[in-house]
Amino acid sequence: MGKTMLYKEYEPEVLKKLQRAEVEILKDFDELCQKHGIDYFVCGGTAIGGVRHQGFIPWDDDIDLGMTREHYEHFLEVAEQEYGEKYKIVNADTNPDFPVTLTKWYRTGTVFRNEEMINLDLHIGIAIDIFCFDNVADELPKFRRQAMRAWTWGKLMVLRQVGNPTIYVDGWKAKITLLVAKLAHWGLKVLHFSPQFLYKKAMKAAMQYKDVHTKRVAYLFDPTPYTSVIDKRDIYPTVRRKFETIELNFPCHVEKYLERRYGSNYMELPPEDKRHNHAPEELDFGREFADI
Repeated sequence: MGKTMLYKEYEPEVLKKLQRAEVEILKDFDELCQKHGIDYFVCGGTAIGGVRHQGFIPWDDDIDLGMTREHYEHFLEVAEQEYGEKYKIVNADTNPDFPVTLTKWYRTGTVFRNEEMINLDLHIGIAIDIFCFDNVADELPKFRRQAMRAWTWGKLMVLRQVGNPTIYVDGWKAKITLLVAKLAHWGLKVLHFSPQFLYKKAMKAAMQYKDVHTKRVAYLFDPTPYTSVIDKRDIYPTVRRKFETIELNFPCHVEKYLERRYGSNYMELPPEDKRHNHAPEELDFGREFADI
């Protein structure tokens, strides 16, 4: 019952081809953002890879990018206008069956679907992941209330759609977590909570301070709460740094972000049982990336 395995090995050439395809998507993404003054920043594993490897973490298979709310909304507006045929956007606004609070910008004509996407009949291609970082309260008690409300509604949104989620613990904790997840899934369905209702609740909490000047922003929907929090002064001005064969925007103090997010030993390679990727059940490079 359930999945605790967070790492699956690829055939080496398949992974390299996927990474090359994602770099091609990044080129278009970066060009679009530069053209329209959209200031993004790499985050998550992409930030570690950029700092530690000047590119992908060797086993990584996805791209993590952050934007503050105003840039995120601007991107959603112009991306559809300029790349409506070549790329598509999928998130909980465009598809109510999409179970998470992020946006995927994927290349049409390709396929990248993990088990959860297949079960939900979501048709998504090779993509980059875009996370919206919202203003969070400066005062710790207010921040914790905001973050916990957003995180809880976000997790209920996932569980409404996914009864057998990937989890991040092992042993007896995994068994208990999976049992609770399955009960929550069926309970939310029996009580007729719609995914849209849960998503709106999560967004209301996340955007509580949208019109308030705060010192920090956060993505509030990580597997564990209070994780992706960053001072605005550690993001801006973003700086250009090497990532594979191109340059991308990094937080100006990316090391501070990484230490807070992953701990002081983020430059060390983790053992295999601590590695994480998103290997798909279905992968098709299509004509777009056939010869990459």
